[in-house]
Amino acid sequence: MCIRIKAVTEATGLTSHTIRYYEKEGLLPPITRDKNGIRCFSDDNLYWLDLVICLKKTKMPTDQIKQIVELSQIGDETIPERKAILKAHRDKIDAQIKELEESKKKVMKKIDFYDGLGEC
Repeated sequence: MCIRIKAVTEATGLTSHTIRYYEKEGLLPPITRDKNGIRCFSDDNLYWLDLVICLKKTKMPTDQIKQIVELSQIGDETIPERKAILKAHRDKIDAQIKELEESKKKVMKKIDFYDGLGEC
């Protein structure tokens, strides 16, 4: 199955420039090309792109994303190392969530305060 970059941009909301940048920087495993040199995305490429989008949204540093991709290309013997990177990232996400929940409580408290004042 060959999916062109235009369809990938429509499905992901990313620009073609961003996708090409991710590939160039090693954030995606190599993407095959057709006889004309046009990128031909597979389901596996789309899986990786979805994972990169997720990791970027959760603020994983680019060098760690690249490390996961490089390790995955080495083979299954690197699974423990990849898992350790992801677990450490998960812990950072949990800390971010806790911080956001505390901030949300403060915002809600202020909204409740304004509700108590009535309409001005």
